[in-house]
Amino acid sequence: MPFAAVLFDLDGTLLNTLDDIASSANSALAEIGFPVHAAEAYKYFVGDGRGALAVRVLPEDRRDEATVARLIACIDREYNQHWADTTRPYDGVPELLRSLATRGTKMAVLSNKPDDYTRLMVSRLLPEWRFEAVVGARPSVPSKPDPAGALEIAGRLGVPPQQWVYVGDTDTDMKTARASGMFPAGALWGFRNEEELTASGARALLSHPTDLLALL
Repeated sequence: MPFAAVLFDLDGTLLNTLDDIASSANSALAEIGFPVHAAEAYKYFVGDGRGALAVRVLPEDRRDEATVARLIACIDREYNQHWADTTRPYDGVPELLRSLATRGTKMAVLSNKPDDYTRLMVSRLLPEWRFEAVVGARPSVPSKPDPAGALEIAGRLGVPPQQWVYVGDTDTDMKTARASGMFPAGALWGFRNEEELTASGARALLSHPTDLLALL
């Protein structure tokens, strides 16, 4: 069955958000007296939502509920001010989206970033293209790798899961694709490596965003 739609992850797939996330989290950590981390380390802290990020960046003996909540609040404040300082689409993403739009391929975004940020960032940084659905983390729906969000989008667009390619850069994304019955395609330009993507079920590896066009 031919592919009719593409579901994209956001961070590490469409947008390079790493430095703004790292600087915001490091500012928050420093404010409340904890060690900071190299920006590269955040490639493995992100991917499972802001709660998981806060836990991962804290020292193991300071991950109590109150400290995590305080850090999340500080990160939110910093990120609200700095989310667009350096965040931009990856090279090749505009060309890919332009080609998909020309072909009439349906496109959607599913992220574990909070829903309001997900919609804001897509509207501000990817304004040229029409996404049929842009969905982030919401209290009412389990986060990835649970397939609920992906299946909700598929149902909303009326495209069966087996006609979707899911493009993402982490094991969370590949597991989401597999659980929802979509085709898992790993983005090698993102935050994680080939070994992780392959081990978590990627059926195709993309070295550059426009490599997706040949797959379709």
